[in-house]
Amino acid sequence: MTDDIDEARDCQGHEVNCSACTHLSLKKTGGCRLMHACVNDHYPGHNDRFFNWSPALANAYTAHPHFEVRAIAAKHVNLFLLLPLLDGAEEAVRANAARRLLKSNILTLRNDSHREVKIVVATLLDGEELVPMLSDQNYCVRQIVARRAATVAEVPAALRCDPDWRVRREVVTRVAAFELARLTENEDSMVQEVARGRLACKSARR
Repeated sequence: MTDDIDEARDCQGHEVNCSACTHLSLKKTGGCRLMHACVNDHYPGHNDRFFNWSPALANAYTAHPHFEVRAIAAKHVNLFLLLPLLDGAEEAVRANAARRLLKSNILTLRNDSHREVKIVVATLLDGEELVPMLSDQNYCVRQIVARRAATVAEVPAALRCDPDWRVRREVVTRVAAFELARLTENEDSMVQEVARGRLACKSARR
């Protein structure tokens, strides 16, 4: 693809002008490419490729005015620069920062205002760390909590009676085998289906 500045636009809709870019030297050595790997382009895929090619430059973009650039930079910045990003206004930035931090640093995000951040956090925590998320208002979060239980004994009773059938169905995939026969008569048809499927698989293995 040719470098056509009439097609490359920044996050404010302005034409991308390589000659005015601080990374002009990168272009000369093939370290970036307009419409392909460019930090100034409004297209996130091009930003992502830019940082994949030059991850060391990400540290300079934690305060970039466009949140998608900050979110992508968060995947590469020095770990010591990640904590401030947890206070960012955009969920994508918080989520990407959380993926790279220690569990102790992301516990406060269990009560994040955005579902996507809590989903990321739930996939990173274990055991007792997940307890505060048992009553999360979003079923996706509770579903992941059920999935993350290390053993069937750790699937909380609250989730076994969850108001959302998708969470209850997830629980059935984790409960002990001796509970399955009872669950085939559950009032929830989806629960019945999963229980019967597990029993059928169990019988086939005999």
